[in-house]
This record gives sequence, C-alpha cells and structure tokens, in this order.
Amino acid sequence: MARAAMTTPVHALADAAPISFWLDDESRPAALPALVGDEHTDLLVVGGGYSGLWTALIAKERDPARDVVLVEGQEVGWAASGRNGGFCAASLTHGLANGLDRWPGELRKLEELGARNLDAIEDTIVRHGIDCAFERTGEIDVATEPHQVAELKESAEQAERLGLTGIEYLDREALRAQVDSPTFLAGLWNRTGVAMLHPARLAWGLKKACLDLGVRIYEHTPATALAADGLGMAARTPYGRVFARRVALGTNVFPSLVRRVRPYVVPVYDHALMTEPLSDGQLAAIGWRGRQGLSDSNHHFHYFRLTTDHRILWGGYDAVYRFGASVRAEYDHRPATYEKLARHFFQCFPQLAGLRFTHAWGGAIDTCSRFSAFFGTAHAGRVAYAAGYTGLGVGATRFGAEVMLDFLAGERTERTELEMVRTKPLPFPPEPLRWAGISLTQWSMTRADTHGGRRNLWLRAMDKAGLGFDS
Repeated sequence: MARAAMTTPVHALADAAPISFWLDDESRPAALPALVGDEHTDLLVVGGGYSGLWTALIAKERDPARDVVLVEGQEVGWAASGRNGGFCAASLTHGLANGLDRWPGELRKLEELGARNLDAIEDTIVRHGIDCAFERTGEIDVATEPHQVAELKESAEQAERLGLTGIEYLDREALRAQVDSPTFLAGLWNRTGVAMLHPARLAWGLKKACLDLGVRIYEHTPATALAADGLGMAARTPYGRVFARRVALGTNVFPSLVRRVRPYVVPVYDHALMTEPLSDGQLAAIGWRGRQGLSDSNHHFHYFRLTTDHRILWGGYDAVYRFGASVRAEYDHRPATYEKLARHFFQCFPQLAGLRFTHAWGGAIDTCSRFSAFFGTAHAGRVAYAAGYTGLGVGATRFGAEVMLDFLAGERTERTELEMVRTKPLPFPPEPLRWAGISLTQWSMTRADTHGGRRNLWLRAMDKAGLGFDS
C-alpha cells in the first residue's frame, strides 16, 4: 500500500495543467485599459483584489456621490483573490483559538462582527446577482491524530462557554458519515460560519458591481509611488498620476506604498491541486453529501472541498517562504509540493485511487506574526491600509475595507474601537534572521505534528513573545 501511495501521484499529475482552475474560466471578463494621463478623485483605491474591490464598492454604497478610482497592477482578481481555495469564513481572528489567545476580552464581539460580515457578503452577492457558487455549507476541522481529538473537544467546549452557536463536535463515526476517510478520527463542524464559493467569480462580480456604481477601474496600472500633495495625496503610475483626497491601500502581500508597513508582512507560498470530476461511484465512496469544506488539524494542514462540478480541490500543507520576502511569478509553481500533495490526497482517500489531477497552481498570501489582519493610517490620516490576513482574506477583507473607510472618514465606530484594530502585530526581523527564524519555526511545527502535538522550546518561546508563524 505504501508503495502504491508513492507511485500513483506521479501518474495522476501527468496531465495537470500549471494554471489555476479558478482563472481558467470562460466567464473571465475582458481587461480594462490602463490609466494614461492624470486623474482627480475623492478616493483612490490601490489594488484590485478583495481588499480594494470591497473598499471601492462600500465607499460608493455609503456615499453614491463620492468619486472613486481603483488602480490594479495587472487584472482584477489575478492574484490571491482569484487563486485561493474558496473558503469564505466569518472568523476575523484566524480561528477561535488564535482569537482567545490574543483578544479574549473582545472575542465575543469579534465573533459577532465576523458573523455580520459574512451575512453582508451573502447579501451583496444576492443583491448584485454575483454568480460565484456561494454555498453556506460550513467547514469541518478534522482530527487525524489522537491528540487532535482532545483539542477539538476543548474547542467545542470553549465555543459553548462563549455562547457561540452552530458548532458541533463529531466523533469518528459521525464524521465518517459526513465524509469518509480512514484517516479521520473526529471533527468540529462550524455549520454556518463558513461558506464555499468560486473566488475568481466573486472578484469578477465585485468588479462589475463597482463599475455599475460608477467606480473608474484602471487595470495594468501599478501605483509605484505615493506622496503628499497639498491637502491630499498623489499616486504615480507608469503613464500618469492620480490626485486624491484620500487613499486606501489594498495591496496586501505586495510591498506597501507606506514603507513602514513592510516589516509586518511576509509572503508565504501556498499550493493546490484540482482533480478531474468524480463519477457517481467515486462520490458515493466518500459520501460528502453535505458539501462542507474540510481542513485537518495539523500545523501543516490541508484544506479541501468539492466544486459545483464534483471536483476536489486539495491544497495547503507546505507554506513556503523565500529568502528576501520577494514575490515573483516563478515561485508560483513548485512540482515537489504538487507531488507531496498528491501523495497525501491518496492517503486520505485511498478509495479514489486512479483519479487524476487536471490543474495545479500556487501563489503568495500575506501573513503577519499574529496571523490575522492589522490596520492603520499614514500621512495624517489621508491614507489607510489593511494587511496580514494569512489565508482568511476571502471573508475578512470586507471587514478590513470597512475599517479603512472608517479611518479615512475620521469616525469612531465599533470597529475602530477594537483592540484588534488599534494594535499592531510584532514586525518580523530583517534578513537573515527572518529566514532563519521562519525556517526553524517550520521545522518545529513539522516536529510537533509528528510528536503528538508537543511544542518544543522554540515554539513555546515564540508563543510567549507573540511572534510566530502559522501555515
């Protein structure tokens, strides 16, 4: 069996196209022209991923008379917003445990705001007729090692103490009745706090909604510099400039135009595979009638889900940091990770032996030392930014957009009063200390996964310092 698990994936990957399944789509909209010359606007939004799109859309919904310009270096949704796994979570804190560790006194409020934020995303999708296969089926965190069973039980008890609803502990039999894998020992099902969706189509739908409301969008227009200009700001692009009263930065993993923000974020490369469509017999072999998203409970974890045409997206595990924190197209694909993911897939679902993968892709996500977004302003409040979503940006970027708009309006709101919003994570150290620290942390997490979850001295020190790294 072990030999088959090692050899099957190479064959299964033979025809996998090195492109994101999500972006290989006939409904992908035509590109918009680049900015040539100068523009003047009330609000400039830099970045055409979820952060920028939500900011532009909400800005127009709050004040239809406000003039808004959005510039994007390539095409809307081309990066993480169009390549992710399609898990849209209510959590603003990268999970309950991380929130309890960092903001125990306001976690109930954060959970409430996160739930309202997910409701608002669903409402926007319905109101604007965005065809992105939105399914609020929830997510199951899966235990595949004995020590993780106890951890999931503890999480269920914590949720109950906090008064959180819709979270159900599943023993081995109950879990395998939902999705059948011999590796599954227990699960924690968040029934309503996570939705599945087509991420690229969400980005394209938000683009159309912004255009319908009058936002001027320029693609293939990177903002290369930002400087004060009288009482406003001026952003330079390759063929022109944008003069704006206020600026919102939604550049996330890419180097911020506010240089002091850069040490807080590092790019980490995540990769995924997509199978061919499953037959009726293959679907019956694994169950999965509830179509929930799943992720295992290792530090190096896998996430996996069904698409509307019955493919399985299988991603995660390796979280690759490159020395120097650079973001480059040649880092998007990593054959060694693809083969590792394929081996792990057939270990999880041996009943699907012979299934082939049709797509393989990767890309960079923005992570920070607290694993959830941070926020701030620059240039006397004329510029706002949000970054560091660490993989949960599909949902949390909408909340981040509202925070940025609150900041730019100079308003005190329930969002801006949060400790989470008012504080920053610890910055990462400069190279080579950054690379050495992340590499040691990665090694330590792998060791913890294979040693009953026991955290070594390095991980305990990182926990105590509030500076860590989470795949």
